[in-house]
Amino acid sequence: MPEISVAFVLGTRPEIVKLAPVVLALQKRQEFLPWIVHTGQHREMAETFFAVFGLSPRYDLQVMVKQQSLFYLTSRILEDLERVFRSDRPDLVVVQGDTTSAFCGALASFYLRVPCAHIEAGLRTFTKYSPFPEEMNRVLIGRLADLHFAPTSRSRENLLREGIPDDRIFVTGNTVVDALFAVLGRHTTFEHPVLAQEVQDGVTITVTAHRRENWGEGIAEVALAVRDLVVLREDVRVFFPLHPNPLVREMVERELASVPRVFLLDALPYPDFVRLLARSHVVVSDSGGVQEEAAALGIPVVVTRDTTERPEIIECGLGVLAGCRRESIVRAVVDFLEKGVVQRRAHVFGDGRAAERIVQVLLQFFGFPGVYEEFTPG
Repeated sequence: MPEISVAFVLGTRPEIVKLAPVVLALQKRQEFLPWIVHTGQHREMAETFFAVFGLSPRYDLQVMVKQQSLFYLTSRILEDLERVFRSDRPDLVVVQGDTTSAFCGALASFYLRVPCAHIEAGLRTFTKYSPFPEEMNRVLIGRLADLHFAPTSRSRENLLREGIPDDRIFVTGNTVVDALFAVLGRHTTFEHPVLAQEVQDGVTITVTAHRRENWGEGIAEVALAVRDLVVLREDVRVFFPLHPNPLVREMVERELASVPRVFLLDALPYPDFVRLLARSHVVVSDSGGVQEEAAALGIPVVVTRDTTERPEIIECGLGVLAGCRRESIVRAVVDFLEKGVVQRRAHVFGDGRAAERIVQVLLQFFGFPGVYEEFTPG
């Protein structure tokens, strides 16, 4: 039986997490030969993240340089993908989400007239520069892709409004929920010594910050809100895994390095991070993936953005938009804590079976028998 060559283009840690369930599911099928092109858009801890899922890239483009610009990143990834795909031509290119690596993967597949599948398709804020450059990346990928794997029915509706044919859109749930449940099932203790010792009784708050549009004053406001929270509540402990970008680290460390009960950590291995989320009472984050993971665990999220392409978390009561405004962040966190939100797993973004739904669609696309059942939130 012929093997269908499927190239996964990825470059960031979240892409590794969200694409791993699909790569692993395809590896179990004799019809497919999946392989990975790692652009190197994120270098830090990439090997650790691959190791969590037992994966390794066939190609590592190693594009990352210090203070890389979007101009450099886009041109370099495209040039290297042309070289890879001309020598090792795939039958399908798979990209995920809204990164520069994903956009370049979709554009390269279009230039070579190779079909492209977009996982996590249809997310929109309808605001060109928020988030930047992600909003336009995913809009452009939507015009280039041939198969659109939408995580929710709302995402499907967004694609339909943009003229994507209905028979090319499949509501699967988000693959991050597949990865989350799988990793939590395998890893039951913390590896990081600070987490093993300090995550204990009391109120645990996890904070992340990395969005490009929040660099500078926005990140400073988040850090100042953290200072206020530990003053207001003596039972609060804040764990802040720091993004490796020096602009982010320096801002956070300047405001929080000596604040009691605030633990500034290097970027965490994925198993430790999701265990920390599962032990949290509230999460403060500008990350899209964290919104999905926290909702799956029933943890409320204070979203430090003015818009979100995941409005489902707001509608189900597990999220609130606070922007990067110190007082709004503090008020939202305190409100969640005073409500005493009961942790409840919410199948808003997925039920852990997204990867298998994607495999069934790919089987049908290449002429093999497949049974696809649409994801329904519950």
